[in-house]
Amino acid sequence: MTKIKPFSIIALMAAAVTVSALLTSATTHDGKDTEDEKYKNLSTQTLTSNTPPSVPQSAMFAGENVDLTPQDRRERMDREMLSFCYSHINTMLQIKRANRLFPIVEPILKECGVPDDFKYLMIIECNGDVEARSSAGAAGPWQFLERTGREYGLEVNGEIDERYNIEKATRAACKYLKDSYEEYGDWLTVAASYNTGRANVTKRINAQKESKAIDLVLLPETSRYIFRLMAIKEIFSNPQSYGFMLRESDLYPTIPTAKEHTVTGAVSSWADIAKEHDLTYLQLHEANPWIRSASMTNKNGKRYKIKIPDTEALKYDPSKTRAHDSRWVVD
Repeated sequence: MTKIKPFSIIALMAAAVTVSALLTSATTHDGKDTEDEKYKNLSTQTLTSNTPPSVPQSAMFAGENVDLTPQDRRERMDREMLSFCYSHINTMLQIKRANRLFPIVEPILKECGVPDDFKYLMIIECNGDVEARSSAGAAGPWQFLERTGREYGLEVNGEIDERYNIEKATRAACKYLKDSYEEYGDWLTVAASYNTGRANVTKRINAQKESKAIDLVLLPETSRYIFRLMAIKEIFSNPQSYGFMLRESDLYPTIPTAKEHTVTGAVSSWADIAKEHDLTYLQLHEANPWIRSASMTNKNGKRYKIKIPDTEALKYDPSKTRAHDSRWVVD
């Protein structure tokens, strides 16, 4: 074993004292942390904790108070709370993206008479990514399959896919949800049917002699789906309690539309239209993700309104971002 010389020990002790002094001076600043330092310290302490999240005794969804004290409900809720709280990347992105999406979706839900809580269904469907697409071919913020999208009035083809149009897709989703509510009269059962289809839910209701999906034996994915809705609402209602310490500058801002460009004929190049408005093709596409090709034949002469985003708003300035929901951010 190598012996350590006396002067080496002294040097090591001196270095340790120096490092300790540097760390102390770096954090005290005359006894006052900056806002960024407070945020950093708080978030580090919270996010590195392995404490499981508390499961509430009950949860409100679409105006109904759901009792979570029965064993099966508590454990199913616990699983989804753990999933969201320890999948930090996805949950953090969901909150960031919701700041941009909820101002668009909430008024449409209200206008259509669908409970506001269904905005969380959209979030868990697409993770807040308007251009999400599943392996089964479901697409857009509400994850419509092609057949269902067309059934509810959306244009779906190789050039235009309105499943990616957040306003039109939200209205189509509202129609589906209201149709389901007419059949079941229970919003959580409506949510289950959105995941697995009305035929499957109705079959199980008849076979198991229960009226609500929360009490049914369902496919594992659908069984979890109901509790994911309640869990994500709980976390969004108080993110700090579950380790998510965001500032307003961390959220994604709404990009306002400066004007609309109307198209009634063929488009030989969407890139040319983008250049006419001092945009890149990418920027035009992100404002209108339902445009799915570089050109459009538009054989039927249909009228399309193209959003032209505010070019100043596209110059990202996090300091100007404001929280749609004050509960999402730390003071």
